[in-house]
Order: sequence, then C-alpha cells, then structure tokens
Amino acid sequence: MMSMTCHSFELGRTRLDFIACGCTSNTSFDHFPVRNCAKGVLNKGFKARKLLCCRREISRCGVFSTKTPEGFLNGIANGSPPVLDLMKESTSPSVLSNMFDVVAEDLHTLNKNLQSIVGAENPVLMSAAEQIFGAGGKRMRPALVFLVSRATAGIVGLKELTKEHRRLAEIIEMIHTASLIHDDVLDESDMRRGKATVHQLYGTRVAVLAGDFMFAQSSWYLANLENLEVIKLISQVIKDFASGEIKQASSLFDCDVELEEYLIKSYYKTASLIAASTKGAAIFSGVHSDISEQMYQYGKNLGLSFQVVDDILDFTQSAEQLGKPAGSDLAKGNLTAPVIFALEKETKLRDIIDSEFCETGSLEEAIDIVKNCGGIDRARDLAREKADEAVKNLECLPPSSFRLALEQMVNYNLERIK
Repeated sequence: MMSMTCHSFELGRTRLDFIACGCTSNTSFDHFPVRNCAKGVLNKGFKARKLLCCRREISRCGVFSTKTPEGFLNGIANGSPPVLDLMKESTSPSVLSNMFDVVAEDLHTLNKNLQSIVGAENPVLMSAAEQIFGAGGKRMRPALVFLVSRATAGIVGLKELTKEHRRLAEIIEMIHTASLIHDDVLDESDMRRGKATVHQLYGTRVAVLAGDFMFAQSSWYLANLENLEVIKLISQVIKDFASGEIKQASSLFDCDVELEEYLIKSYYKTASLIAASTKGAAIFSGVHSDISEQMYQYGKNLGLSFQVVDDILDFTQSAEQLGKPAGSDLAKGNLTAPVIFALEKETKLRDIIDSEFCETGSLEEAIDIVKNCGGIDRARDLAREKADEAVKNLECLPPSSFRLALEQMVNYNLERIK
C-alpha cells in the first residue's frame, strides 16, 4: 500500500511525491502524463530524425558486429578462462577508504564472492566484468548496504550479518555494473574513470550481452532471496533505469525542461538503486517499517545529492579528473541542474543550446555562461539541501561507528564541490 507519509522535494506537490515513499506499486506513477512527449525523441521533427539516424548508424557498425576480440579467442582456445581480479587497479580516494574501514572485511568478502556470481564459465563476460570492476570503482553501493545492515542489526540484537545481507550487497553491485556497461553504450562513451569502456574495447555486441547477462544473473540471485518485498523493491530499480534513459532521450536539447523533471530522471538513473539498497538492508535486519522507510529516504536523498554533485563536476573539473571530456553531458544535449538554473538567468544560453552547438566554440561559450551566471552556485545549494535531508533521515538510528560512516558519506559527497 502506498505510504500516506510521503513528502515532496519542497518544490510544491510534484510527481516525485508518489515515488518518494519507496513503495513498489506502479499504479499511480505510470499514469502521469509526460510533458515532453510531444517534443520527445519520437516526435521532435528534425532533431529526432537526426538522433535516430545517428543511432541507426551506431547499430549498423556496432550492435550487429560479429567481430570477436583476439584476446577472447585465445583465452577460449587455450582453455584458460580469465580470472576476475576485482582488486586490480582499484584506486578509491583514501578518505573514502577510511570511511569504509568499519565494513572493510565485508567488502573484502564481497570482492571474492563476485567472481563466483559472475560465473567463471563465461570467459568473455569475465573479461568484460574485470574491465568495469577494476576501473577504480568505490564500491559505494555495497558499502552502504553493509553500513545500514550493521547500523540496523544492533537495534534488533543481531550479532552478525545474515547471508541475505551479503547477497543483497553482491546483487546491488552486479546491477550497478550492468547499468554502467549499458549506459556507456547508450551515451557512446569511450572512457569511464579514465579507462576504455567495455564496448570500446570489445564491441557493442559484447557490451550489451555482458550487461544483459549481469542483469539476468542478479535477478536470479534476487529471486533466491525469497523475500517478496525486497524482490519487488530491487526489480523496480531495473525498470527505473530504463525509464530514466527514456526520459533523458526525450528531453535532449530541450531548454524547457524543469527542475522537477530533472530530479525524477536523477531518481530513476541514480537514487533509485541507492534507496533500494539501503531499504533492503534494513528489511533484512528485521527492523520496524518506519526505520526501513527512513533508510529508503536516506538513500534517495544521498543519491540525488550525489547526482547533482556529479553534474556540477562536469563543469568544474578537467577531462583528466573526470575521466571523460568536460561538459560532455551538455554537449550531448543532456541538460542538468547547473544548466537548468543558468537558463533562468541567461537567454543567450537558450539560443546556443537550441543550435545544438553547431558553431565552433559555442559549447565552450555555453560552459562559460553556466559557470558565470550562478547556475553552479544554485546547484550546490540543491546538493546541500538533499544532503541535509539525508542526515536527518539517520536520526532514527542509535549512535554507532556505522551511523557515523553513513553521515560521513554525505559530507564526503559535498566535499567534492568545495
């Protein structure tokens, strides 16, 4: 049943209210009109035709390619499937590592278990998985599962994590990895965290299949948890990924996109998985539903804050720091919080975006406008607002090193834009 205590994003009563409670029901939300449908990918005239033609070209040269990387062929022929080295080149910031010290053993066990979950009998998949797992990922999502699990376990007197807690963390990391592989294909990204993406190295076909396999494998393990509430919760996340991509594709270069729509898309693409992770961990601890709901809200607010900060960094960091070209979202027509705020003050920015940066130097000019007209400052305020809400959601937990680490996670995120 839909919770009666849902709260809005304090932007007035919005469509996001209906998903803020973490209920797995789709009844209300599926019937909302999408404001941009008439202007979206399917009905956007010349822009839509250009985008669809571009996608058809990508499909013709990538999706249906049967080219197999030589390394894969050699590995299969020699009968020696590659070993997934999850710790290889993992370069998480020291501050984040220190934050996760209280669950370091849990993360170490997770790294070992992920290899068996992926399946050593699939050498192509193993190589693709190692590429993404070993690209310097922070393991933030499974760490959150462990932190919430241990913070809530003490409330009900659990001395140790259950096998369901541990399996949930592994499933979450698998789903996250699958989404990254597919995101890179959809975004045509050649780099992630400073390393070549799976589809860049092995082709689009291998990348799509690798992502599909990871989604399927994680779903199988999810079903075996035999907890219907958690199964519904995590299954909704996979649907949300697709909904987020559709919403993003339907609003490219749309200068009328509103902050509410941006937040909904960000929830779908980023916050949904984090919120489901933290709530699922609390459910397996067996705490009262009020506490598991607060953990959901914590994950949602933290996820939104993280997304806003990432979108700010797309303008303020160098390509080397980002591991991808600076301003890449704007260049592709994906208008994020800094741009949405800047559009409210600078009409010239609308003209540049409407032209889709057809003139030399227009992208750089647009980036300068966003930086100089207050768009980034207002986006910082939004990130802090969501961060403050996340910290308040933790007040239901007793003091512990695990709760402290959850609070530090919020502060760590904001430190990235100071």
